[in-house]
Amino acid sequence: MPLIILTGYPSSGKSTRAKQLKELFEEKFNHDSYKGSRMAVEIISDESQGISKSAYDASIEEKKARGNIMSAVERLLSKNSITIVDSLNYIKGYRYQLYCVARSLGTTHCVIQLATPIDYSRKINEKRGVEGYTDKIFEELVSRYEEPNSASRWDSPLFVVMQHLDGEILPFDSIWEALVEKKAPPPNLATAIVKSLI
Repeated sequence: MPLIILTGYPSSGKSTRAKQLKELFEEKFNHDSYKGSRMAVEIISDESQGISKSAYDASIEEKKARGNIMSAVERLLSKNSITIVDSLNYIKGYRYQLYCVARSLGTTHCVIQLATPIDYSRKINEKRGVEGYTDKIFEELVSRYEEPNSASRWDSPLFVVMQHLDGEILPFDSIWEALVEKKAPPPNLATAIVKSLI
């Protein structure tokens, strides 16, 4: 059902938070107090789609990578599951396309920004060695990053998490309310048209 779009600099902690979200949703669905229907929780990531970090070095390869993620979202997003998109999602137009897919299915969505300082993300990336991004790709991705804006309907609701602070927790209750308890806006002609173009 709902779509969760994670965004942030490279090595900002998106995958860590994606796994944490999956666990929190599964716990909530399995709790005795939850009376609704159980939903599967799926994570779509660069890793799960076989996308290497070097794909972000060439625009043609990066476009293919985004297309693979989008195809996976279109395949997995349904009214019976929560789909977490654990990728860079740094282009606002791409986040808009993801929003349109969710809207066309009549489901809710949210954006979670991992607001990690560049220097912190850079240190994490360096610690990853060959598993991380090259310095060149890292710096290019940081310079191209388009911050989400809660005033834009495709970036709203927006939850900002200060990933670098010890003890910073996800606002899970607010995320749950926005995705599961809130009624999704109905699909409209604009989202139907965009979906047909994707």
